Amino acid sequence: MVEDYAVNPTVLVASGDLSTLSEAELVAILVENRASRLPVYVRDYLYSGDAAVFTTLPMSDLLPGVALPEGTADLTIRELSVEQQTELLLGNMDQSQLIAIVEDQVVEPSILHTWSLAESIFERDKIEAEFQENYAAQGASLFFKSWINLDFLTAPMSSNPASAGARTAILGTLYVVIVTIIIAFPIGVGAAIYLEEYTSGAQNSRTAKINRLIETNIRNLAGVPSIIYGLLGLAIFVRALSSVTGGRTIISAALTMALLILPVIIINAQEAIRAVPSSLREASFGMGATRWQTIYKVVLPSALPGILTGTILGMSRAIGETAPLLIIGASTYILLDPTGLQSKFTVLPILIYNWTSRPQDEYRAAAAAGIIVLLILLLILNASAIILRQRARRRLTA
Repeated sequence: MVEDYAVNPTVLVASGDLSTLSEAELVAILVENRASRLPVYVRDYLYSGDAAVFTTLPMSDLLPGVALPEGTADLTIRELSVEQQTELLLGNMDQSQLIAIVEDQVVEPSILHTWSLAESIFERDKIEAEFQENYAAQGASLFFKSWINLDFLTAPMSSNPASAGARTAILGTLYVVIVTIIIAFPIGVGAAIYLEEYTSGAQNSRTAKINRLIETNIRNLAGVPSIIYGLLGLAIFVRALSSVTGGRTIISAALTMALLILPVIIINAQEAIRAVPSSLREASFGMGATRWQTIYKVVLPSALPGILTGTILGMSRAIGETAPLLIIGASTYILLDPTGLQSKFTVLPILIYNWTSRPQDEYRAAAAAGIIVLLILLLILNASAIILRQRARRRLTA
């Protein structure tokens, strides 16, 4: 990879290592080189509300819970002096965030050329000759870089492919998937228990018809395109219940994805419960157990491995979905990490889609790295669920 800089890091610090600078020194660099953009950094790194009202709200309403410079609570961001904006950044941003801003906005690394892994291994002499001929005179540097590295996993998103990272998207993906499972799993298993243990084989013809209608609709819902769920989530969770969910937030996404995977969990849980031998139920009843005791102590432990299989399938579908989250309004560019259910968010599939649509070749390389990270994350989550399933199976056979 050949990389050049708008401002060489050695101009800012003799060693070229920005991590040796204090927060005050980093902010001083921003003031010297990008003073007019200080409000932009406040918006991108400290503010999580509607960008349309960012310049009109007083600071106390704009950044609740944030340490404000003295005497600025009633001022807008435009009315703050450079010194007050500097104090605001110093009081609320850590060194890693300030280094990321300095690298992205002042140093501005740019990738002039890249080579594939095969070329980097087998054609080193040719690459070095090309570098000396075309780039060495510009003061650029040639080095080997893997797109999947610690910086890629821990850095926030960036408008510069050289410093773009996937941290925010990874955290958003974990938040959405975990909350989705927390919502969908108990509801799906509860629905399966009701359909199999309480209404299955009902003597009342009306109850039997309703049961068949419910099961038919659940199976039909499993085949509904995911974008329809996105439109449903937009209408209900984002707009109708915005006072509860906060609009385009993690909880809205998780509720929508829970609706998406519920049919998968219900159908697989029904099959698992149905596979439990009736002799176990009869033996439990013969010992004097109630229906609920039989379900809780006998049926569920026996069906748990199959239920977890359905959960794994649902989780796999949820982690790879893009269309519903685009409809709901997941951010394509966000620098703030999610901190709660009402945080704005993005996820890895949307980040990958965004990068592949960019014109620079380097973003496509970053997208390929994002795909590998997504696959690894999927494997880790699935492996965790499989381990739980195997433990449940061993406990059952013991």
